Amino acid sequence: MGAQRATFAAAALILGGGGLVAVNVYASATESGSAGAPGQANPSNQTWSGAGTIDCPDVGSKLAEVPQQARADVDKELALLDQQVSEAYARMTSEQQAKAQDADFVQNAILGPLKEKRGAVIDRIKTGFKNAGAEAPNSLDALATCTAVPADPTQNNAGGQNGNGQQQNNNGGQQGGQQGGGQQGGGQQGGGASAVSGPVAADFVDITTLQPNVAQKPGSGGNASTGTFTSSCGVNANKKFNTDNVIVAPGVTNGAHHLHDYVGNQSNDAFATNDDLAKAATTCQNQGDKSTYYWPVLRVQDGTQEFDADKNGGGLEGNVGKVLQAKQAQIEFIGNPQSKVVEMPTFLRIITGDAKAFTNGPANANAHWSCTGFEDKVQLTDKYPICPQGSSVVRSFAFQSCWDGQNIDSANHRTHVAFADANGNCAGGFKAIPQLTMRLVYDVPAPTLENGQVKNPYAVDGFPEQVHKAITDHDDFINVFDASLMREMVDCINAGRLCGDGAGGGAGGGTGDNGGAGGNGGTGGNGGTGDNGGTGTGEPSPSPDASSGGNDATASATPTDTQTTQPPAGTPGTTEPTRGGQTTGTGTGTGTGHTVVVPKADISPSAAASDTAAAPQGGAHEHHGSEATHRPQTPAAGADTPSTQATAQDTSPAGSQSQSQSQSQTEPQAVTGDLADTGTNLWPAAAGGVLVIAGLVLLRRIRRGSV
Repeated sequence: MGAQRATFAAAALILGGGGLVAVNVYASATESGSAGAPGQANPSNQTWSGAGTIDCPDVGSKLAEVPQQARADVDKELALLDQQVSEAYARMTSEQQAKAQDADFVQNAILGPLKEKRGAVIDRIKTGFKNAGAEAPNSLDALATCTAVPADPTQNNAGGQNGNGQQQNNNGGQQGGQQGGGQQGGGQQGGGASAVSGPVAADFVDITTLQPNVAQKPGSGGNASTGTFTSSCGVNANKKFNTDNVIVAPGVTNGAHHLHDYVGNQSNDAFATNDDLAKAATTCQNQGDKSTYYWPVLRVQDGTQEFDADKNGGGLEGNVGKVLQAKQAQIEFIGNPQSKVVEMPTFLRIITGDAKAFTNGPANANAHWSCTGFEDKVQLTDKYPICPQGSSVVRSFAFQSCWDGQNIDSANHRTHVAFADANGNCAGGFKAIPQLTMRLVYDVPAPTLENGQVKNPYAVDGFPEQVHKAITDHDDFINVFDASLMREMVDCINAGRLCGDGAGGGAGGGTGDNGGAGGNGGTGGNGGTGDNGGTGTGEPSPSPDASSGGNDATASATPTDTQTTQPPAGTPGTTEPTRGGQTTGTGTGTGTGHTVVVPKADISPSAAASDTAAAPQGGAHEHHGSEATHRPQTPAAGADTPSTQATAQDTSPAGSQSQSQSQSQTEPQAVTGDLADTGTNLWPAAAGGVLVIAGLVLLRRIRRGSV
């Protein structure tokens, strides 16, 4: 019996030790090919447990042609793709502990299920094409897969929305350092439904430290249309807000996933028809302009609990803080430097800029940020300016000014309009139309930068996965001018006159918005000849944004189209030409007008490597389009695309890919460390070997004893 028990003991030692060796060796081999810590590359699937955002291919970009019968359903399906990305991003930013414990969590729990959901949507889109007697592009199936973009290590504000790491009462959520460091901006918003991400310190630049980057505008041809038509529609003092987008997501509530300011037409929501728009009230001073002008709101992230703090499109999707009302919202239509303009068709829809430019790349970006007193000197695309005391933040837009002559919209909401070329010519049979330009001026508390962190930042509302980057700014327009007023506009512009509300000086109010038909005081628009002050009856404004003695730009007085070709990649200190000059109002003031700087595109002189590291580069795959379904613009043959320069082109080595790609290629694909480290990791296998040897020795002694 003793020998039998000893035999069993020896067998147990051998089996137990062998099992310990096998398990430890297998675990070590597996560990060498997976991400062992947050932010470490996983070469098998290139996901990061510390991912900063989600980058999904743009299904809509492959849908240049959609059968009219299928468009409504396709728009809804594309909007559903945006909702799915928003939900996946919210989970990714909130599951910090799970990501830290499991390097494959993002891939297995978030990106994998997202791919399945997107695949189902794509299948329904293909079915919609088939039911309409058409065939969807074959490439759609490959667009279901999304990737995770790693968080930049600099993307941490000082603990949360007010940058001090303190907890805030936020419907049960946390703002501050509870999760700071694992996500951009640190905290939870709206009961923990979505993390607040961005902006970060690298998104801001002191405008006084930058060299001028605004070039002179080109000259006008002999047939130029040099007039200007102004429409004063207020600053949304009526507080008309919603998170819909009737252009790209008709019939879909919260189709934009961010809050819009609206001026002009007061019936714009996701369900508005053309008839609704035609019958609506308007805040525009001239009641013949029922057009709708809308843009994402600007907020200062100071911890304010706004009305939408617990709503979709607001706090639940990372758009938090105090909504800022523009003190000026100037709307001007200008001519073409080479030709006369034709009338816009009623209900023409135009969107400029790309709400998803951070992940899409800059092809359709058209953001312009500056400060009063600097507009003719510096224009920024991918940075928010920090303005000096007495200067105001300015957002400006120059819309596409060429129309295909047939369509009021297109399947991708882009190809029916285009930008003119460098000389102002509309190529490929497109016709020149009055170019809508807008200038929004804000009094913004200046954020402070300390130790690489930003306190009380301001930011434009956006899709949550775009992390509030400045480059995502955009603007929307639907033409609802009555026919007679549109003819008046075209005649004015073609004749080289200054027409409309305040004859170029109107910048504020309008009927039903901001003080009645006089618009911010008097028919001169903000008082007097020009804008913002003078000695007229209008509302004075602080220096340097005053019409007399201020620091606004003083470029040429002939308003022209502002397009220019894109300079070579990496060219610093260049941008689009400016437009502007003196404007003459009908009030009693005597000041000169401001210059409206509305370049079509520019190059930011403040490009930072942090943006390059965090944003995927163009060319890897197709991306999301602007707003809910925008696709990269495809102009007519010979037309130049909107010129804007990728931050990565200026700052990344030639041929480099996104960080999510390059890191996985350069990080060691095995456990790193010296021999001592390796031995430490394999000590259980050594112990198992000792047990096996002990079992063999015991078994040998038993056999000898039995003999």
